[in-house]
Amino acid sequence: MTDWPILSAVTFLPLIGVALLLLTREDGVFGRRNILNVALVTTVFNFLLSLFVWIGFDNANPGFQMVEKHDWLGSLMSYHLGVDGISMLFVVLSTFLMPFCVLASWYAVEKRLKQYMIAFLLLETLMIGVFVSLDIVLFYVFFEAGLIPMFIIIGVWGGKDRVYASYKFFLYTLLGSVLMMLAIMAMYWEAGTTDIPTLLTHNFPAQMQTWLWLAFFASFAVKMPMWPVHTWLPDAHVQAPTAGSVILAGILLKLGGYGMLRFSLPMFPLASDYFAPLVFVMSVVAIIYTSLVAMMQQDIKKLIAYSSVAHMGYVTMGIFAGNVQGIQGSLYQMLSHGIVASALFLCVGVVYDRLHTREISAYGGLVNNMPKYAVAFLIFTMANVGLPGTSGFIGEFMTLMGAFRANTWVAFFACFGLILSACYALWLYRRVIFGALEKESLKSLLDLTAREKLILYPMIVLTIFFGVYPAPVFDATAASVDLLVNNYSAALQAAQDVALSVK
Repeated sequence: MTDWPILSAVTFLPLIGVALLLLTREDGVFGRRNILNVALVTTVFNFLLSLFVWIGFDNANPGFQMVEKHDWLGSLMSYHLGVDGISMLFVVLSTFLMPFCVLASWYAVEKRLKQYMIAFLLLETLMIGVFVSLDIVLFYVFFEAGLIPMFIIIGVWGGKDRVYASYKFFLYTLLGSVLMMLAIMAMYWEAGTTDIPTLLTHNFPAQMQTWLWLAFFASFAVKMPMWPVHTWLPDAHVQAPTAGSVILAGILLKLGGYGMLRFSLPMFPLASDYFAPLVFVMSVVAIIYTSLVAMMQQDIKKLIAYSSVAHMGYVTMGIFAGNVQGIQGSLYQMLSHGIVASALFLCVGVVYDRLHTREISAYGGLVNNMPKYAVAFLIFTMANVGLPGTSGFIGEFMTLMGAFRANTWVAFFACFGLILSACYALWLYRRVIFGALEKESLKSLLDLTAREKLILYPMIVLTIFFGVYPAPVFDATAASVDLLVNNYSAALQAAQDVALSVK
């Protein structure tokens, strides 16, 4: 494991699938089937390969592992890869979701299937590259390049307003990242390196930390997205194809939270502590306001999109609590949301493929002829609410506990989000699933097919498994989170000691 470049293999294996797809003909039924099979086999094999990253990971080691470093790219950027307890989870989550994206697109995508699958495989490489990069310039390249395939996926295979949504998504995220690029340049001039492990040990001046933190926050807040820069997300989700929504909710929203844990907190601790009250206010507003907005939606996808903004509010609240419970909870919440929100969008895709509408008013009484679908949708709805026994409960409880230790009023107001999430989620479920089966268009709908069971059942298992047994995740992240919190606390204590000595 130490000698073999497994991280490079996991990162770039999807490009082999891209090469095979370029050589595959798209003509006829057999051409379509070959394209789907190549994409599915590539993503499944990459997921299995990523499990070796988890298996070979030493939970007791808080540092970066499986490190690969080469200076092929000159002095400004090195090819430097590695994972710690924070990034390893996201690598596995990324590879886990990709096969479901292929299966969800099996019949849904009718035009330009080859280009569609190529875009997803490219996106997989770029997403994994973000999590394994240990060079800040390399991180930025992967971080920004991921916009391109998602922009294409929404703009080409999305709904009727896809062009507007794709440009809005692209411009919001790109403009936020321009400031981060300037900050990276300033960090290089200050520290003389772009190496992330080295930058983590560099003490940036307090005033410089403020500006660097703001520049990085501008990018990460849009990615999450945080209120009030969240308005691109509902449009992107509504217009994106089902698989696009899965990746958007499951992985791309996590890039902002990961960036805060990798850069904002450890590299700019003084600024993070200074701006923590601002982040708390934005998080609480996101939790309450977007939950209220979700209750007013008539489109199922848009409701789930606003729900995602509210759940990311718990993540940012937990991160800037700056304690073990808050950060562990935020990581667990991101992992849980990656599974649960993706599953909810897949559930929407199931009925959309049958009826071609996402309007809540078009449904009702599906429990009568789709009981298996009703059970699956119920489990993911309860997990989204945070019901004990599901993965959603662990993350929300831990973030609230961390926030309570940092600021009791923040935790108090954030608790209202639990009530509101139950309101809009149960309202949605009642309107879609329960009631009499009166609409003629719904009476002929069939229950889950074998392919749809293959998509939803593994996610049901994981949702319940991680709801009753969170130890595998906490064991993997504990050492890295402890190191992060200890360094963060030590930096704040040192600053206080210096302030007292000056007085």
